[in-house]
Amino acid sequence: MEKIPQANPTKLKLHGFNNLTKSLSFNLYDLCYARTVEDRDAYIEYIDEQYNAERLTTILESVNQIIGATILSISKQDYDPQGSSVTILICEEEQLGGSGPTGSTSGPGGDGPSGPTPPRDTVLAHLDKSHITVHTYPEYHPVLGISTFRIDIDVSTCGRISPLNALDYLIHSFDADIMTIDYRVRGFTRDFTGKKLFIDHPIHSIQSYLPQEIHDSYHMMDVNVYQENIFHTKCMLRAFDLDNYLFGTTKAKLHAGERRRIEQRIHREMEEIYYGRNFASI
Repeated sequence: MEKIPQANPTKLKLHGFNNLTKSLSFNLYDLCYARTVEDRDAYIEYIDEQYNAERLTTILESVNQIIGATILSISKQDYDPQGSSVTILICEEEQLGGSGPTGSTSGPGGDGPSGPTPPRDTVLAHLDKSHITVHTYPEYHPVLGISTFRIDIDVSTCGRISPLNALDYLIHSFDADIMTIDYRVRGFTRDFTGKKLFIDHPIHSIQSYLPQEIHDSYHMMDVNVYQENIFHTKCMLRAFDLDNYLFGTTKAKLHAGERRRIEQRIHREMEEIYYGRNFASI
């Protein structure tokens, strides 16, 4: 089994608390083609149900376990007609003396690797001086039938725990066609002599924390600012099967010319998101 590096520093002799802030932030995009307005509305309803507060909470609970934090309490709510919110209070170390308001606790885990305003699911998790957030944004093009589901995830930690250890799990929790991933270490802590430490683990690229199967599945591009401890990686899915991008129909029901037009629209949408700019209309 492939060994994925962990962003866990060796035992450092520090003066006080390790207050380096390690932030992992990324957007994941899932694309599809919905032929009619009814199909587009059905797609948004489907996405809203698939990624409701219950499922997002389960994902966050697993993230919490992977990075080795402890859940203090959970509060979640699904809204009518659409949308959800979840708040999770977390601390770095296991707490003694009982659980939070919901009776939910968890011990430290291991180190495993446009039309109407769109519905929005929000998940917010607070760690002790840290947080985890998830927001979902389903939307569709008003003319071309392209529907895009975007997931924004932020995991920010202080102390020994690192969000990079949950990166592989988070990617596998969502079927993403495009990913933009940012990792940054901010602030400083001090060793016992008073010397400032601006990072407590070696890192060359976010790609180092991704398994080979992800490298094989995606085109990847880095934009890193090493002197500022800023790391940025973009990923775009290599394989393409039109049936994976159709909602409410299949490619067998489309004539050849329509299939080509839809494929061109989806490819253009993926490339515009990947490169961050608009291309000529099709």
